Amino acid sequence: MTRPVTPAITATNDFVVKFANVNGSGSASANGLFVKAILRMGVPVGARNIFPSNIQGLPTWYEIRVSGHGWLGRRGGVDLMVAMNPQTWDRDVAEIEPGGYLFYDSTKPMPSDRFREDIGVVGIPLTALCNAAYAEPSKRKVLKNIIYLGALTFLLGIERAVVEALLAEEYASKPALIPANIEALQIGFDHARDHLKPLGLKLERADAVGDRIFVDGNTAAGLGAVYGGATVCAWYPITPSTSLAEAFTAYCAKLRHDPDTGEARYAIVQAEDEIASIGMVTGAGWNGARAFTCTSGPGISLMQEFIGLSYFAEIPGVIFDVQRGGPSTGMPTRTQQSDILSAAYASHGDTKHVLLLPEGPNECFEFGALAFDLADRLQTMVFVMLDLDMGMNEWLIEPFAWDEHRSLDRGKVMTAAMLEAGADFGRYKDVDGDGIPWRTLPATHPSKGAYFTRGTSRDPYARYSEEGAVYVDNMERLLRKFETAKALVPPPIVRRAARQTSYGVIYYGSTSPAMDEALAGLEADGVAVNAMRIRGFPFLGEIFEFIAAHELVFVVEQNRDAQLRALLINEGGVDPARLVKVLNYDGSPITARFIRTALADGMGLAQRRSAGEMVK
Repeated sequence: MTRPVTPAITATNDFVVKFANVNGSGSASANGLFVKAILRMGVPVGARNIFPSNIQGLPTWYEIRVSGHGWLGRRGGVDLMVAMNPQTWDRDVAEIEPGGYLFYDSTKPMPSDRFREDIGVVGIPLTALCNAAYAEPSKRKVLKNIIYLGALTFLLGIERAVVEALLAEEYASKPALIPANIEALQIGFDHARDHLKPLGLKLERADAVGDRIFVDGNTAAGLGAVYGGATVCAWYPITPSTSLAEAFTAYCAKLRHDPDTGEARYAIVQAEDEIASIGMVTGAGWNGARAFTCTSGPGISLMQEFIGLSYFAEIPGVIFDVQRGGPSTGMPTRTQQSDILSAAYASHGDTKHVLLLPEGPNECFEFGALAFDLADRLQTMVFVMLDLDMGMNEWLIEPFAWDEHRSLDRGKVMTAAMLEAGADFGRYKDVDGDGIPWRTLPATHPSKGAYFTRGTSRDPYARYSEEGAVYVDNMERLLRKFETAKALVPPPIVRRAARQTSYGVIYYGSTSPAMDEALAGLEADGVAVNAMRIRGFPFLGEIFEFIAAHELVFVVEQNRDAQLRALLINEGGVDPARLVKVLNYDGSPITARFIRTALADGMGLAQRRSAGEMVK
């Protein structure tokens, strides 16, 4: 170690490592191997890639939470910073916890004032080692990353055989590259072994990973769409949703070809823009196909008119909204939960849409399939609300589960036999009070069951009408349908504190892993708070019962304007004073420390106020 520090952080299988790199430097592969090696040693890991919106040259970070306890959200703070980017040096050094460690390329001397006195400094001449071993610039650029991986393998106690096996797997299709990578790993390992001592942070083999898989939410949602019966995908590329369509394409290539003829049983269209893509989805849904698009906030803005048509003409479809920082172009490669209101009330006029709010890849898969059943059953557009953190980052999760006996729920589709038997068909007629009418699909019957699909006001038999009473009757029926949806969306999940408390917290989506750790930390501190994770909209009555049962309820979300809180107030008539905003919207995934501090401070403030103390 170039310079030790006292007291130094010591931890086994429980620390945070952050890589600060330059985008386009080839570091992603080495950093990914680092994570996989830890997983192969049986230690759970949460990884988050923070990258710029341009292709090359800007800073990029990769933050890794190593947690033998299984906490997989962001903790907050960094114990080991691998500082490979001079542009962000000061910012990166400032993030390190007191007693933590700074790993850097010491080929060129650094002034002493660029370091901190309260951290340990680990310098390795990476560039010099790389230049001495390799003459080709291309090799130097890529293999420098493998050299620092080798050094970290020694410093943290990673099993070198595990890393070597991963390198062999990584380059199995290009075996000529394996020896050079093994050599670079050896160079870094040997230098660290000969000149340094292991860090106070160390890894030990464990058995805490089990059969869990490491997968991103977009891949999970794409697979869920296949299992949910989707046959049409129309999309336009946009960060961070593009990989969802790509995953659907890959899975369809494996699972959606006729085994006898090889014929594709799906249609995937990269449209000319977002408006065209949602138009294709709406047309396919009208024809009876299960269709979807995937997009982000700017795409939702462009799709408003077709979303309104789907709502009013009652045409099923699914939109996967992988949310990012906004408004406008905003921060296209940063995460937020910033589309909740725009999706819930998308389009002009009085509209309300079904939202599914998954917490991670497992529910991306589950809700990705469920969305198509709900769209058909309710004859409407259904939104699955992911975000960049959930969609593009890999999460350690239980394997996907699927009921092989499950059948697709197509809802109220009138058959030719029903029409032939004389069934009364009114396309927009509520026959049983649930607000959902019967529909027919094109070519169901040669002479019966036809109707005119309208985006204009009409009567129950799809006949054009601008009579006020007819319009009101139709709009009231749509509200009854939305009420019916309450029994179909996933219910919230409640976690009760160990003792009675007057405080509650509501959250949703990718906040979940950080919230789990924050709640455990509060409980360890003797602070009791009941928690509810919302998984769908429209809101069930038990959500408002939960709010009513507590003196204060904290609403934790990742946007500026407290959009979930606003939705709760609007839909439930909740007194705004009962709902306390806890907001994180800097584009980085929320941390357990932020939540824990905000809740503890908020409860303490409320208690002091109730005691009559003056509080600034």
